[in-house]
Amino acid sequence: MLKDIAVFAGRLCPSARKQASRLVAGLTALALAITPVPALAQAPTPKGPPLLRDTETEQLLRDYTRPILRVAGLEKQNIQVAIINDPTFNAFVADGHRIFVNYGALLQSETPNQLIGVLAHETGHLAGGHLSKLRTQLAQAQTQMIVAMLLGVGAMVAGASAGPNSGAANIGAAAITAPQEVIRRNLLSYQRQQEENADRAAVKFLNATQQSAKGMYETFQRFTNESLFAARGADPYAQSHPMPAERVSALAELARTSAYWDKKDDPALQMRHEMMRAKVSGFMERADTVYRRYPASNTSLPARYARAIASYLHGDPRSALAQIDGLIQAQPNNPYFYELRGQALLEGGKPAEAIAPLRKAVAMTNGAPLIQILLGQALVASNNKAYTDEAIQILRGALGREGEVPLGFSHLAMAYGQKGNYAEADLASAQAAYLRGDAKTARELAARAKTRFPVGSPGWVKADDIVAAKMPGQK
Repeated sequence: MLKDIAVFAGRLCPSARKQASRLVAGLTALALAITPVPALAQAPTPKGPPLLRDTETEQLLRDYTRPILRVAGLEKQNIQVAIINDPTFNAFVADGHRIFVNYGALLQSETPNQLIGVLAHETGHLAGGHLSKLRTQLAQAQTQMIVAMLLGVGAMVAGASAGPNSGAANIGAAAITAPQEVIRRNLLSYQRQQEENADRAAVKFLNATQQSAKGMYETFQRFTNESLFAARGADPYAQSHPMPAERVSALAELARTSAYWDKKDDPALQMRHEMMRAKVSGFMERADTVYRRYPASNTSLPARYARAIASYLHGDPRSALAQIDGLIQAQPNNPYFYELRGQALLEGGKPAEAIAPLRKAVAMTNGAPLIQILLGQALVASNNKAYTDEAIQILRGALGREGEVPLGFSHLAMAYGQKGNYAEADLASAQAAYLRGDAKTARELAARAKTRFPVGSPGWVKADDIVAAKMPGQK
């Protein structure tokens, strides 16, 4: 339909044609811009959104969201929390099955309650079905815009036929822009209402789980202070979210009535939160930033955790291992310290030495698949054929539970290659390429794997599926 309008507009006089072209472009941009989720998550590249994976952090987020999802009636919907590689404070929902949260939100949330409040708000969007409802509103708005454009372009054509001095072409342009602005404001109003509904739902969920809404209020209050200058003089009806001061005021009025307003986070949970923040800082921030945030004078366990990670990534590996050993001595039952030791050894070129601490981490986490994949990598990298069968078994089991980890399939391919099983090696390599979004390599490897498997065998069928599959992002 937009193509037809553009061709029709080509018959106008030059000035009217130029104005109509700008309006077509404007409407097309609006159809994309009013969507409340970032383009990266809404329309990912073939490689997918830039996700971060970590067993310790993901387990903490599951513990945060589980009670919220239960009272929201979403416990059986397999809602996952995915961590985006972005330092800004943001969280959003995009597909009805995942809550996306930037690592910046993890790092900047000072208490569990602050982050839980954000997750409760996003759960409110999921429970309210806001994504599907917004899509319906978008479809209706686009239809209304097209009708308005057709009427306006028709008036512009009539004006052009009447002559350049008739003024009818300008009337036609107004017939396009006026409805467009009304529709845009109606959509933004609808989206603001969704945000307010999500706020109310979040407070309801927090009350039902006997948690305070103070952290959520504190987060929004901080955003209000940061955006106060930017919001000054802004048109409140042209915003996709409620104006900050109004939103915080409404939230405070609702949240302060809760019997749990002054309830504090459990100290043990606060410690887990601090450890998570330290880990995020150690892995994601520059070394000098980490050391400023956690100076040597800070002898707390989270500070030592952050410095040990920064030291292993940017400093002296021997010093890093000594620091990690000190962490293990302080908490010998913490599986993530053993995971860190194994990772530091593996990436430091000592895979054989990494096996023992990684085995311990796997055992202590009841077989966490991401740590199993790390163990499988160490077994393969050791170049000890005595470990090959074990590596294959561990990697296959882990990938059966975490099937979207390209690195896991790459190491599985290496393990099969060590055994001389080139059919399975090609298939695993094809699966890794597919997950990376490398369509050409995936199909080439899968096609070669098909020639090595008996026709109709499970391996042949999997390879054939890859050959015929559309890559992520392809139409």
